Amino acid sequence: MYQTIIMPVDVFEMELSDKAVRHAEFLAQSEGVIHLLHVLPASASLSLHRFAADLRRFEEHLQQEAQTRLSTMVTHFHIDSSRIHIHVRFGNVRDVVNELAEELSADMVVIASRNPSISTHLLGSNAANIVRHAHIPVLVVR
Repeated sequence: MYQTIIMPVDVFEMELSDKAVRHAEFLAQSEGVIHLLHVLPASASLSLHRFAADLRRFEEHLQQEAQTRLSTMVTHFHIDSSRIHIHVRFGNVRDVVNELAEELSADMVVIASRNPSISTHLLGSNAANIVRHAHIPVLVVR
């Protein structure tokens, strides 16, 4: 079906991704590759230059924690772990998803989403942003 699937995940809300895991597996079927992606906020926008070393250490800690949680998530899949790759990047979720999709020549994005509420309708969510700006098909799983 699909050869390269990107699955953005919030490692701090893993339960949200349970249904999306099954959909990504189905779409990958016999030979597709799933790229789990967690995006951390970029600190460049923070003006804490006096605390640059502390900020760098904090970012490294967050990055390591995200990688550890994504590695744990790989065990939730029922496909060979060699077909699941982990990415942790900094930036805006929408932009990073699009950059990775272009970089990998991805076929599809599978993302979990909460049921909509008034705040997500007014402010928008990561899933909505990805859907609006993606150049490839996006499957939003609720």
